[in-house]
Amino acid sequence: MIQRLTQLFPLWALLFSLLAYWQPQWLVGGKPAIVPLLMLIMFGMGLSLSWADFRRVFKRPGVIGLGVLLQYSLMPLIAWGIATALQLPQELLIGLVLVGACPGGTASNVIAYLAKANVALSVAITFASTLVAVAATPLLTWLYLGERIPVPVDGMLLSLVQIVVIPVVVGSALNTFLQQQLTPLREVFPLVSVAAIVVVIGIIVALNQGRIGEAGMAVFVAVALHNGLGLLSGYGIARLLRLDRQTARTLAIEVGMQNSGLGVALAIKHFTPLAALPGALFSVWHNLSGSLLATFWQRTAKTDP
Repeated sequence: MIQRLTQLFPLWALLFSLLAYWQPQWLVGGKPAIVPLLMLIMFGMGLSLSWADFRRVFKRPGVIGLGVLLQYSLMPLIAWGIATALQLPQELLIGLVLVGACPGGTASNVIAYLAKANVALSVAITFASTLVAVAATPLLTWLYLGERIPVPVDGMLLSLVQIVVIPVVVGSALNTFLQQQLTPLREVFPLVSVAAIVVVIGIIVALNQGRIGEAGMAVFVAVALHNGLGLLSGYGIARLLRLDRQTARTLAIEVGMQNSGLGVALAIKHFTPLAALPGALFSVWHNLSGSLLATFWQRTAKTDP
């Protein structure tokens, strides 16, 4: 029963998103709950890991470096190419490129967990890309847009430690030392995680309802293509390099899913509210597309060699 409810994750996400768009006032007040809910999901993620998993990941610095390299080389280039091909207005081009120049976010770690990807590797790549953002995001913004912007990496790292690192470390420590006693909790936590991320997606839709309503079809297409090509490129390149399927899934998720909230903040602070629209739409879309992909990969992961 729990497994069946968990597998219906995309349906719950879609239904809750439609509800949030229809009646945003029911959920906009939930904004302060986003961080605690993400921390709860990350704690559950930690319960599925042991410290040995992290030791194995850090013996592969090349894969972590590959993830960061693909993210910062592909995503801004794809964003610029799509915006140019679709002849988007300058402000929307700026917003899409800003999203592409941002590091990975916590959503990628949640989707990696649900997709049966390598969670420890996902967390490591997100952390590394956030560290690199202090130089990469301003440099890429200047390269593609001709603007130099400050990136609040200290605040981002603090959030990452609070939302991801501490809950995952606590969860994995408990799992390492109390593995057998925590078996019932581990069995139910995937459903708890699905419920929590569905609520988070709903709150994000509610908070962005006005912007979604104002968006033209071209912006929706641009955001969906940006996310989709990032996912496809990350997976395809990993497989071309003969990496295993679980690692390829992880790299796809890390490349295709961005810290779009940072993109929104940078757009509003340094450009215009319209430039924040691609980031706001990306926040909603990559959670929905990630949900669908996670469900598909949950099923195919059983056939991995």
